[in-house]
Amino acid sequence: MSARKRRIAYFYDNDYAGMYYGADHPMKPPRIAMTHSLVVGYGLHEGMDVYKPRRAQKDELTAFHSEDYVDTLRSTDPETFQNSIQSYSKYALDEDCPIFPGLFDFCRQYSGASIEGASKLNSGQYDIAINWAGGLHHAKKSSASGFCYINDCVLGILELLKVHPRVLYIDIDIHHGDGVEEAFYCTDRVMTLSTHLYRPEWFFPGTGALEEIGEGQGRGYSVNIPLVEGCTDDDFMFMFKPILERVIQVFNPGAIVLQCGADGLVGDRLGTFNMTVEGHASAVELVKSYNIPTLVLGGGGYIKTNVARAWTLGTAALVGTDLDDTLPDCKFAQYFGPEGRLRYNPAPRFQDLNTKEDLHAIRGIILDTIKRLDSAPGAHLDVHPPASFIPHENVEDEEVVHNRLTAYAQSHFIHYLRCVEAGSADPFDSL
Repeated sequence: MSARKRRIAYFYDNDYAGMYYGADHPMKPPRIAMTHSLVVGYGLHEGMDVYKPRRAQKDELTAFHSEDYVDTLRSTDPETFQNSIQSYSKYALDEDCPIFPGLFDFCRQYSGASIEGASKLNSGQYDIAINWAGGLHHAKKSSASGFCYINDCVLGILELLKVHPRVLYIDIDIHHGDGVEEAFYCTDRVMTLSTHLYRPEWFFPGTGALEEIGEGQGRGYSVNIPLVEGCTDDDFMFMFKPILERVIQVFNPGAIVLQCGADGLVGDRLGTFNMTVEGHASAVELVKSYNIPTLVLGGGGYIKTNVARAWTLGTAALVGTDLDDTLPDCKFAQYFGPEGRLRYNPAPRFQDLNTKEDLHAIRGIILDTIKRLDSAPGAHLDVHPPASFIPHENVEDEEVVHNRLTAYAQSHFIHYLRCVEAGSADPFDSL
């Protein structure tokens, strides 16, 4: 493995500090600005090339998303939305995913950064591209979901697939990366690996079961690591490290997209894990150690200061620099409280319910499933991931496959199915 410094492209725009979902909304885009202030305060920007994101164009957004959905995001203003919020239920635009001032421009910025980052990796100009504003992994083809509107993860992967036969998507957010998994559920050109809290009875999005492994040509290429409350750094690495090693060995990806949601950190407003900022950075460093071109994205995380700490440590791991624990003097210094430390972690709030027996069993099943895959599936570069949810070829009994896909659709597309039942959505709109 080469010991040379990685060539890194870093994307940031000052506009992020002004994005505002609403007073009571847990998603706070200023956390990106807080991260950037620490990155600059520590001098990490000096080891990277810093770019202002370009705005993604409509044809780039509709490479995955439906045209009517993109047009709705572009044309709807906050006042119209608030006056007729029920009419937007088809697109899952609601209190969780509201229309706020500057939303579409924000979507174009963070998506443009992910697409451009992938393009720079494709050209060989850089080894790593960082876009902490990206990682909005829940957005669906024709609807918003889980605070996400445009799925820049999918758009970045599609860009990488123009050059690389195989792309690995890794998601360390506490929420299952459902939108990305769904987009590539039936292809072997993209493997999705998601570690997340799996409590379908009460935790969003309720998907990501161990049994969800892909379908058709993609059967075995969706890897889910379901965990429960109280997950620690040790629990996480016990699962993540050997599974990632097996995935790299068997799948042999040409590029990686790493979604670094920080809502698994101890004390998160929505999460129930007990991971530390150091543990989060260790996961980033582990992925970097494979020396594969990597697009690094943000994601969830609902305590702004914790997110900024984790992503700053993640940036340092990618740059290859050790940081002093004393926070630098920066624009948002007063928000980091009296601790004034980079490696600060609140006291755990949840008991660790991940037993060694359960972890061993789940890990064994996943490793065995990956072991049975064909090594490094081939693909001609003119072959693209199938646009249809249904696979084109019969690989086993048609009724068995149909039943599995029906169950998958019922759990993953429950919002849209309810809209169809209520008459607010036409199931044939996209045909």
